[in-house]
Amino acid sequence: MINIALIGYGKMGRMIEYQAAMKGFKVQAKVDPNESNCLRTIDELTDKNIDVCIDFSHPDTAIKNMHDFARLKLNAVIGTSGWYDNIEEIQKIVEESGIGLVYGANFSVGMNLYYQIIEHSIKLLNNVADYDIYGYEAHHNKKADSPSGTAKELSSIIINNSNTKKRVVYDMLNRQPEFDELHFASIRGGTIPGTHVIGFDSFADTIEIKHTARNREGFAAGALFAAQWISNMSGFYSFRTIFGEILNG
Repeated sequence: MINIALIGYGKMGRMIEYQAAMKGFKVQAKVDPNESNCLRTIDELTDKNIDVCIDFSHPDTAIKNMHDFARLKLNAVIGTSGWYDNIEEIQKIVEESGIGLVYGANFSVGMNLYYQIIEHSIKLLNNVADYDIYGYEAHHNKKADSPSGTAKELSSIIINNSNTKKRVVYDMLNRQPEFDELHFASIRGGTIPGTHVIGFDSFADTIEIKHTARNREGFAAGALFAAQWISNMSGFYSFRTIFGEILNG
């Protein structure tokens, strides 16, 4: 049995707790200063016999939390985005500490399949000059970041594999996009589930590939899969990388 600590006990933390019991994990501790039945700080985990911490807290605390995991020698799964500008700093800290850490903009198994589909589609479209590429996403109005980490990951996949798109614009455009610009728009409102669309448009037709998260179950399953994978490992890994390696044998 793998002992886990939940960092952040909101809707995502509760879903992971629910699934953990069915998948052979034990929630040994929960850390959330805003919840009365949780520990207040990560430092309180030192005597809890934790194998892996799963962090779905908030972008504002992500970097501090990862410093704490490294200092306390706690392996971790990070489901919070919004910190990727500091990714080289965090990778160095993780590797120097000897812990194992898996991060991901999106731990949904379906989304990680979607990443693979989009990458393959871009490579196919490179052979057809008539199609322009665009993207957009929609999320509920409680989402803390815009664009989402998933939108940035999808943009990166497109930029790294497209023969035409070499840079991305997330902001409103009050001009025509340049030929080599990918425009990726974001919408926030209501209770919209996470929705991402990549489109390919020509004079003759439009192809759109869409992923919609129906609930949080897929994210929780992916996070627990990552926790099991990293429990006895060291090093710094993206969930997309390890999922792709497993998927492709």
